[in-house]
Amino acid sequence: MNEEKIETEFTEQPEDTELNAENSDVEEPEATPEEETAEQAEEAAAEEKDPLEAAQEEIAQLKEQMLYKAAEFDNYRKRTIKEKAELLLNGAEKTVVAILPVIDDMERAIAEGQKTDDPVVLREGMELIFQKFQKVLEGLGVKKIETEKQDFNVDVHEAIAMVPGMGDENKGKVIDCVLTGYTLNDKVIRHAKVAVGQ
Repeated sequence: MNEEKIETEFTEQPEDTELNAENSDVEEPEATPEEETAEQAEEAAAEEKDPLEAAQEEIAQLKEQMLYKAAEFDNYRKRTIKEKAELLLNGAEKTVVAILPVIDDMERAIAEGQKTDDPVVLREGMELIFQKFQKVLEGLGVKKIETEKQDFNVDVHEAIAMVPGMGDENKGKVIDCVLTGYTLNDKVIRHAKVAVGQ
């Protein structure tokens, strides 16, 4: 009998130690489903509130940026309208200033022409003024359209007459220039009026 008691004591001890080990780790009581849903609702409310505030702050920033850009664009629009108006009023200033010396030369030529009747002197004076005027125009970007012995080109020439019987070598070529054409910065401002060989 004593042997049986001893065996039971030894066999019971490990069970006690296992229970003691399990009891030493204090477990928290499990939350009830109602408590879990309440916590989740609070967390969801906190999460919904933060994005809403963030969105409202972002909207306020975007409104401020939009107002700033609108004011900046309005200032730009007013400035460009003013600049365009000034260009329309004073756009010819550069041209007029460049032509004024030619007008001065013409006035002097007219004054000198009253003192002399020599046609050679008058002609030389007119040629000098004409050359000066051409240089002024070239400085402003105005160039004469070349027509002599050129192929007819509808981009720069305007045919006002067809001349038959000029031979095969002159077919489709400019025979005579009736009115000189000009370009301004490579843009045709007046087509050259020409007679073309047929």
